[in-house]
Amino acid sequence: MTNQPHNQATDDRVGRMTPAAEEPRPATPYGTPEAPRIAVRGEAHLEVDPEIARIVITVMARGTDRRTALDDLTRRNAIALDLVKTYGEAVERVETGAFSISPELTKHGRGERIRAYHGRVHTTAELTDFTALGELTTQLADLDLTRVDGPFWALRPGSPAHRQARQQAVREAVQRAREYAEALGTTLAALVELADIGAENTQQFAAPGSSRMRSAGYARAAEDTAAAPLDLEPQRQHVYAHINARFTMAPPQL
Repeated sequence: MTNQPHNQATDDRVGRMTPAAEEPRPATPYGTPEAPRIAVRGEAHLEVDPEIARIVITVMARGTDRRTALDDLTRRNAIALDLVKTYGEAVERVETGAFSISPELTKHGRGERIRAYHGRVHTTAELTDFTALGELTTQLADLDLTRVDGPFWALRPGSPAHRQARQQAVREAVQRAREYAEALGTTLAALVELADIGAENTQQFAAPGSSRMRSAGYARAAEDTAAAPLDLEPQRQHVYAHINARFTMAPPQL
């Protein structure tokens, strides 16, 4: 039997590696008898006034040839935009969306014969002055071949109402947890977890059942008189916040 040479360095390494490394123990999901946990849900629902109103303006044109339809569409779109811009700071934003001009084919006969051309331009206007909103929508709807959809009431993404709802949901969660602890004759000790599960109101445009106006002006009345402004009542906005919270409490005497 051959004696193996003694290697002190190897022994030292083995001695150091022999003890198993201690891994951190996972947190107990439901607490311990020494630190019981309480899991609660905090909710908030606010009803606030809208901050902005959007209207969608659709200008249309129809002609027997492409150039005529395009010229009419350009002229009517310029009239509508000029009218919107006359309201100055009451209109916070104006954005032109889709533009289209397409041929209309005849239904009968052989070949692809074009009967007319149809053109459309969609523009969105965002207003913060609701007093001017009714007057502007009425004047736009009184234009030739112009359609107005809206208003779509909304809050700004950074509205203070969202922060208020989130804070109210947290306060409700703390109050609910305290009530559970008091029912056991003890008190809260610490906050373990606070989870936001959807505090923002994601519906920025009109919600189901919201107030919505739709009108279109296809021809001027024989008597050139200004239409009376629409009386539009802003629709109240609903803001929701939901959070989950976990607390530890002092051990109750059961």
